[in-house]
Amino acid sequence: MKKNKKRWFIQSVAGLLLTGSGLSICIHAGVEKLGGEEWFYTGTLGLVIFQAGLSLVIDGARYR
Repeated sequence: MKKNKKRWFIQSVAGLLLTGSGLSICIHAGVEKLGGEEWFYTGTLGLVIFQAGLSLVIDGARYR
């Protein structure tokens, strides 16, 4: 596999995993909010992870 294709593949897969994880954490934070528990930091962490995943996927497109 060429160097750019390999980098694209690794970066895109990592980005997709982070995007899914971030969404899951945000949903968990929403459930915590409905239950009256502390949710702010969990939700913030989920959004940061989600945005990092999107950035990796979008940045990986230039290596394709």
